[in-house]
Amino acid sequence: MNLFRAELHVHTVLSPCAEVEMIPPLIIQEAMDLGINLLAITDHNATANIEAVIKAARGSGIHIFPGMELQSHEEVHLLCLFDSLDQIRSMQIQVDKTMPGLQNNPDYFGEQFVVDSTGDFIRREESMLLASSSLSIKQACDLVSDLGGLLIPAHVNRKAFGLLPTLGFIPEELSCNQVMEISRHISAEKALLEYPQLSGKTLIQSGDVHRLSEFLGVNYFHLEKPSIHELSLAFSNLDGRDFAINQPNL
Repeated sequence: MNLFRAELHVHTVLSPCAEVEMIPPLIIQEAMDLGINLLAITDHNATANIEAVIKAARGSGIHIFPGMELQSHEEVHLLCLFDSLDQIRSMQIQVDKTMPGLQNNPDYFGEQFVVDSTGDFIRREESMLLASSSLSIKQACDLVSDLGGLLIPAHVNRKAFGLLPTLGFIPEELSCNQVMEISRHISAEKALLEYPQLSGKTLIQSGDVHRLSEFLGVNYFHLEKPSIHELSLAFSNLDGRDFAINQPNL
C-alpha cells in the first residue's frame, strides 16, 4: 500500500472568488512543498482548467482527480470526483444544460479565467458560475453514480451552501452516502457534537482552497493506487485500505 496525503477540494482561477495565484503551476508547487500528493480540482460548476492542472502535475508525483463543486437546485454544494477527463466532461455537458445562463459580473463575483498549464490566460468564462444548477441532490447523486464517480457533500456544517444548515437534515437520497466533508474551522469531534446527524459517517476535512494559504492536506489514505474505487475502499477501511484525518489543532 502507498501513503497519500490528500486535498480533495481545490479551486483554480476559474472559480469565482479564487485568488489570481490559483494557477496550475503554483497549485502544484504548493502541494509539493506541503508533501501533498493527491489533489481533486473542483471548480464551481466548471471543469475547463482541470486538464491544465493535470499537465502541470506531470513528473511531480501528484495525482489529480478531475472534479467539480456542483451547486444543486437546493443551493447545496456537492463535490463530484472522477477518475478520468472523459467522465468529468460528460458531467459538464449535463450540468451545462441545467445552468440558468446568466452573465457573470466580474466586478461583483470576480473574474473566471481559463488558463493553460503554465497559467497563461486563454479566455474568460462569461457565464456566471456562482449559480445553482437545476439538478436536485437526487439527480446529482444519480448522475455521478451513473458516470462512475464519487459524490461527497461539501462543507456540510457551513452556513453558506452547507447541507445541514441549508436543509437541516440529511435527505434520504444521501442516506447511503458514507462520506461527508467538514470545513476547515471545525474538528470532527465538534462537528459530531453540533450535528448528531453525522454519527456513523466518515468525515473528511478540506481547505476549500481558493488561495494557496488555505491548503490543509489533513486527509491521509493508504491505497494501492489513486482511484475512485480505492478511495471508496479506504473510506470503509476494506481490503487493507484505510483513511484517517490528521487534524490541525482546532
